[in-house]
Amino acid sequence: MRILHTSDWHLGKYLEGYSRLDEQEQMIGEMVDIVNRESVDLVLIAGDIYDTMNPPSRAETLFYQGVKALADGGRRPVIVIAGNHDHPDRLQAAAHLAQDHGVLLMGMPDFMVPSGPFGQHHLQVHGQGAVTLDIQGQKVVFNLLPYPSEKRLNQVLSESLDEADLQRSYSEKVQERFSQMAVHFKEDTINIAMSHLFTMGGETTDSERPIQIGGGLVVNANAFPERSQYIALGHLHRAQQVRGNEKAYYAGSPLQYSRSEVGYAKVVKIVDLEAGADALVRDVYLTNYKPIETWTCHSVQEAIDRCEENHDRPTWVYLEIHTDKVLDQEDIRAIKRAKKDLLGIQPILQSDGDPALIQDHKIDEMTMAELFTGFFKKENGVAPTDQVANIFNMLVGEEGQDEADQTDAEWLEQLYRGTDH
Repeated sequence: MRILHTSDWHLGKYLEGYSRLDEQEQMIGEMVDIVNRESVDLVLIAGDIYDTMNPPSRAETLFYQGVKALADGGRRPVIVIAGNHDHPDRLQAAAHLAQDHGVLLMGMPDFMVPSGPFGQHHLQVHGQGAVTLDIQGQKVVFNLLPYPSEKRLNQVLSESLDEADLQRSYSEKVQERFSQMAVHFKEDTINIAMSHLFTMGGETTDSERPIQIGGGLVVNANAFPERSQYIALGHLHRAQQVRGNEKAYYAGSPLQYSRSEVGYAKVVKIVDLEAGADALVRDVYLTNYKPIETWTCHSVQEAIDRCEENHDRPTWVYLEIHTDKVLDQEDIRAIKRAKKDLLGIQPILQSDGDPALIQDHKIDEMTMAELFTGFFKKENGVAPTDQVANIFNMLVGEEGQDEADQTDAEWLEQLYRGTDH
């Protein structure tokens, strides 16, 4: 039995206001190519199908088209559980229809479709989260636990507010649920556990939405059934084996979703299993269709030149510019003309000397313009340009100010947005 394990698609996700749906469509197409090339018998999608509880219609269409292609007319079963980003009822709304195509959609921990035909196979439901599939003469038993929050479990995790008590209680409740399902694991069946949660010791990134309250919703590595041959997990975006449990794996997200994910490749897990034997697990690397990059330049002109050289290359770019002056409006416009898909322009200002510090005993003697200049130099290491100073004078109504037009005001807004001030 050959299995593909993936998770955390986050369909409909945005990066700094830019949609990732085009890349996600390419990613799903590549995944379909992989299951065909690798002769995969079964696909597991371990939660966070969507990025929000109310995904855009194109994201939902992409998901349904994707699982339909993966299922290949019901020949290849696809098992899908909800993650913490997914609306469980919305995900499982089409479960009975999807069953005809060999796709199992499970949103809530207690939800199950009825036993019966499942695409070109047969599904036997034993109880909450425990099912058996007959696939090509082999019986595969699943213990399925979609994202188990306190609300979705419909249980109070702990009467205590102490973090250690909450964590221990939560992990014990997850272990109890798996223990109830694991009674259906047999020596002559392929035994798979699957969930979407945060396991203690897992390596996180900046793009995961926390699912724990003060560290409470964390599961111990030994909470999963001992008789599992493979434990397919979702939530962490870095592909990894769980510390303390050599059978448990996170597939990670298939795309880079933050700057913290730049340093490693994205994969799907290919798992070869047979009853009574250890799983053989390997990574198949995915194409990075539009990588996230950080470019460091040491002048505005260098930044413009690099943007022009890479004008047509598909990349998401964070631009850092070491400079001794505040970027003016024309600088920003020239950079944006040279390269689209800029996620941020961050000037790193070099000091022109010791900043002018405001002495408390002199404050009463200083004008608003002098106070502003001193504060600006203290915060940024350089004096404000005449343009910035004029706009400040306009805002505070300082006498003798130069006239600042609407273009200056628009530029100032862009400046402060671009520098995260």
